Amino acid sequence: MLTYPDIDPVAFQIGPFAVHWYGLMYAVGFFAAWFLGRIRARRADTPIAVQQMDDLVLYGALGAIIGGRVGYVFVYDFAAFLANPLYLFQIWQGGMSFHGGLIGGLLAFWLFAHRHKLNYLSLLDFVAPLAPFGLGAGRLGNFINGELWGKPTDLPWGMVYPPLGEMARHPSQLYQMVLEGVILFGAVWWFSSKPRARGSVAGLFLAGYGSFRFLVEFARMPDAHIGYLAFGWLTMGQILSLPMIIAGVALIAWAYRDKLSGGTAGTESKG
Repeated sequence: MLTYPDIDPVAFQIGPFAVHWYGLMYAVGFFAAWFLGRIRARRADTPIAVQQMDDLVLYGALGAIIGGRVGYVFVYDFAAFLANPLYLFQIWQGGMSFHGGLIGGLLAFWLFAHRHKLNYLSLLDFVAPLAPFGLGAGRLGNFINGELWGKPTDLPWGMVYPPLGEMARHPSQLYQMVLEGVILFGAVWWFSSKPRARGSVAGLFLAGYGSFRFLVEFARMPDAHIGYLAFGWLTMGQILSLPMIIAGVALIAWAYRDKLSGGTAGTESKG
């Protein structure tokens, strides 16, 4: 049995200005996306030039932050918004929805593709391998914030979080950090290391994240004010992940439709 280390959610403070670890994790994620994107942009088969990475990351960051916060507040904690509308802007307290951030990011990248006259699916294939590192950093931020804890467990790596009592719990934030941030990154980065059928890289990311999130929800406590939605185990996170899994599998099947039907026409993305 492990005990949660008492981590101050404030990384450092300068006068009245406090920098929270949660916010720093987002900064790490966006920097990683920018750095990895500049590496990928040097390849001949990508739609993005190195000099476009600054704008691309800015679009993605705004879409993810706005969408993530709006998605969380309106889906998971609308009552708090009604009680205090300024709660929508209090991001440093935690509370970001990946699914909302995904929708916000998809819209932002659509605007970017439209502005630069790029194929939208090719752009998503380029972006997909850049996202998992930031997802892992965000889950580490959840752990530092002491939120999104798992169910009670007697496994040796169960962790006691004193504010929730003396019972050991699954460190579900760390499960997600490993699955979404490490394993998903490795799988999508490796798969995208050579030209693939257009849409297949984005499809792998969607199906991979959706599957990992669906599985971890079995070890994670549901939001207290929402609880289980059906069968005594189905959570809001699982319901929101199912469309991702379906869309990801459908994208991969569509990308390789010629091979699946015995055809020979290639659909490799060349930007």
